[in-house]
Amino acid sequence: MMASEPSDFDTTDHARSPRPAASVPSDAVPSDAVPSDAVSVARPEIAACRRVVLKLGTRVLADDTGRLVTPRLRAIVDTAAALRRSEREVVLVSSGAVGLGRRLLGLEAADDPAERRACAAAGQSRLMGAYQRRFAAQDLICAQVLLTEDDFDHRRRCLELRATLRRLIDCGALPVLNENDAVAHGALGRLDLANRTVFSDNDRLAALVGAELGADLVVLLTDVDGVFDADPRHDPTACVIHRLENLDAVLTHLDAVPGSGLSRGGMRAKVEAAKLASQAGAHVVIARADDVDRVVAGDEVGSWARATTAPPARRRWIAWSAAVRGTLHLDAGAVTALCERHASLLPVGVRGVDGKFSVGDVVELRGPSGALIGRGLMSYDAETVRAWCRGLAPDGDHNCLIRRNDVFFVENGP
Repeated sequence: MMASEPSDFDTTDHARSPRPAASVPSDAVPSDAVPSDAVSVARPEIAACRRVVLKLGTRVLADDTGRLVTPRLRAIVDTAAALRRSEREVVLVSSGAVGLGRRLLGLEAADDPAERRACAAAGQSRLMGAYQRRFAAQDLICAQVLLTEDDFDHRRRCLELRATLRRLIDCGALPVLNENDAVAHGALGRLDLANRTVFSDNDRLAALVGAELGADLVVLLTDVDGVFDADPRHDPTACVIHRLENLDAVLTHLDAVPGSGLSRGGMRAKVEAAKLASQAGAHVVIARADDVDRVVAGDEVGSWARATTAPPARRRWIAWSAAVRGTLHLDAGAVTALCERHASLLPVGVRGVDGKFSVGDVVELRGPSGALIGRGLMSYDAETVRAWCRGLAPDGDHNCLIRRNDVFFVENGP
């Protein structure tokens, strides 16, 4: 059986709905960002958010040479400080260490993995020094938290991370998070996990942090005005899509625009992160960094993906934070039992097992046609399940492989 683990902060198994819109306190955001009539803001749901994750990309913080764009960093820190003073909770997810380190070390590029790690090590302290000085000017303490994929993939570490962030916020500090590129593995700094990585960029990292903290708002700051309906570099009629109603359609659109570059690099990653965070119960805005004060004030700037009803914390971890380490192939009866009767998964419904997994690992669940049904948290290891599938355990049909509360269905997820 599974070993006991620390409980989630939200231990109830009912879905968490987005917080309703509320009136905005006058000191919630910088004074020049608050309309005279707070009720008349274009996005009252955004203005009412109390727990905010701000993600800053390398292009936001540094120029092409790797030098910090100090006025922009100052403006973002000042907005974060104003939010904190209004008793909102704020977490920053910040890129920029590799670019700063490349400049400090005098390197033209950092394509080699060892060079990238060296640049991250040199640049991270410089980046945090800039944050510390600016937050100190606002009488606030910032706290550095460097993360790897293991911090999300392992359940206990993920819970401990969440507890640490909550404690920092309760103490009045403002956490500044970044991937720990100085010790990351591989050319892109990723762990070699079974079927998928946990996060492949800081946009997804911000979405995961938002999901684990139960954030109301994730703001992905960039150097463009948002997601466009065409490539603004070539089409003067291109407009920002202010409401991202169907994120799958948006992703298809980004891939389909020929030669636009819209699907390369940052924007696709941001839309994918927006999909994750919105399904985890947070509103998401992709916007130009210079407009951050207007975003949190509820102005109609950037591209907004509305929050949906979120699953409980444990299922959020199963859905997005844990790496998949195997696959169970189910028969039609098992799919019906899981999806329609919300039953637990028994060995009798398993027709095949892929991968090597242990108790407490997450696996994919696929139906007879190979379609992805969902993900589940295993109560037994792979060899035991294979033995039951071969009929080697007479009582196997009575053992629960995955409890019904430990299944996440893909119609609610990625």
